[in-house]
Amino acid sequence: MIFGRVKPLDAILATAEKKSLHRSLGAFQLTMLGIGAVIGTGIFVLTAEAAQKAGPGMMISFIIAGVVCAFAALCYAEMASMVPVSGSAYTYSYAVMGELIAWMVGWALILEYAVAAGAVSVGWSGYVIGLIEHTFHVDIPASLVTGPFDGGLINLPAMLIAALVTWLLVIGTKESATVNAILVAIKITALTVFIILAVPVMNSAQFSPFAPTGVIGVSMAAASIFFAYVGFDAVSTAAEETKNPQRNMPIGLIGSLAICTIFYLLVAAGVIGAPGLSTQPVTDAMGHALEPGSRELAAQCASRAAEGFKDVVCSKEALAFTLREIGWPQIGNLLGLAAGLALPSVILMMMFGQTRIFFVMSRDGLLPAAFSKIHPKFNTPHVITIITGIAVALFAAFFPVGQLANISNSGTLFAFAAVSIAVMVIRKTDPTRKRPFKTPFVFITAPIAILGCLYLFISLDHKSIILFLIWAAVGLLVYFGYSRSRSHVGRGIVDVSEHQAYEELDPPVPGTH
Repeated sequence: MIFGRVKPLDAILATAEKKSLHRSLGAFQLTMLGIGAVIGTGIFVLTAEAAQKAGPGMMISFIIAGVVCAFAALCYAEMASMVPVSGSAYTYSYAVMGELIAWMVGWALILEYAVAAGAVSVGWSGYVIGLIEHTFHVDIPASLVTGPFDGGLINLPAMLIAALVTWLLVIGTKESATVNAILVAIKITALTVFIILAVPVMNSAQFSPFAPTGVIGVSMAAASIFFAYVGFDAVSTAAEETKNPQRNMPIGLIGSLAICTIFYLLVAAGVIGAPGLSTQPVTDAMGHALEPGSRELAAQCASRAAEGFKDVVCSKEALAFTLREIGWPQIGNLLGLAAGLALPSVILMMMFGQTRIFFVMSRDGLLPAAFSKIHPKFNTPHVITIITGIAVALFAAFFPVGQLANISNSGTLFAFAAVSIAVMVIRKTDPTRKRPFKTPFVFITAPIAILGCLYLFISLDHKSIILFLIWAAVGLLVYFGYSRSRSHVGRGIVDVSEHQAYEELDPPVPGTH
């Protein structure tokens, strides 16, 4: 039976116990790690995307996405404290629901990480180009800094940053704990400064009409905004390096989520309430909101800008744009600089996560052994890193940020739903196992998480849903055509050095050194 191919939980835990990473992270470091992983392109860039879909109603969208993540986080917390090993959703699924589900989760995580890295690259490009144009008073041709869907030809800056991060990963440059802490501080400082300057001058009239596109628009914005929360599950990948994971993992997961939600709501309020700006959707002649990242929206934005309209939804750097327009141009430029400095670390984390998933799946026999080949000099999985880097660069070069975020969300929502199911399954199949953290009211909490993920999934645009279904179908073909017959678990092979795969590839985490 396919569903019978599980990696025994005891074996996974025994391997981790036998050769575990140094446990040095406390609740505070985990919370900081979570905030560092979560705050990125989502809030810096997708604010404009959400405004085009829901107008000021995006405030509700942030809350909806945050609540769904909170329920999913509670399920993650139980699995992470009970199975404190690397691998996140892929490992949990393999141990609880078997190989086929684990394969599909791993396949979905490829969408989460690789496409998300492309989205962050595009977001970085928007802020850096805005910074250059406003600092040096130059006008860079739009054809070279936006993809074809946005009315340009190719997004060269986004492509170049993806290539640079790939090169850094190949030669083995890792973020140190100090650098990571500094970048987290830069991002939080930038958002704090924005809140301090923008919130006090809010004009309540800007919030009306509050939901011009109705419930559907708010739901679609929530599905996009969900991208702004992706990353909290990265905390669970640090389980092996956590002191007292039974206590600290849940605090790190839910604490980082709560802090980020408060930041997001305050930032969104500052953008919406900015006097003189509009966060209402740009519409066509029939009064229908135009699709974000479309040529039609780009053309309409250009004509409205020529007429003197100041639409947040038309900006590629919404927060910097808002500050410049409310009388803080230099601070706006500094915020653009902060995004330019901090976002590459998010790209690196996303691409690293992608190579790790590929690497571990390869070590399990589900993907070709070449994917887990280590470079003799740099001691990194160079083959899969380069393949991933090429894919990310192409995504970033030709697709708009919103479309990439939505496609990434489809994979993430599938993985989160799988973990929520796994929590309920293991409660039934292994009720006596020690659970240091128990998801409260699990048979209520987990179904709410699953239904929340499903609700956000069906609220995605049709293109993203169709692409996910195609991706899933391809994944099934690869599994039954290649992976199933070569699986180590299926062939009865116990890879005793498997845990070393995680250790070789895990990046330094704040507090590790």
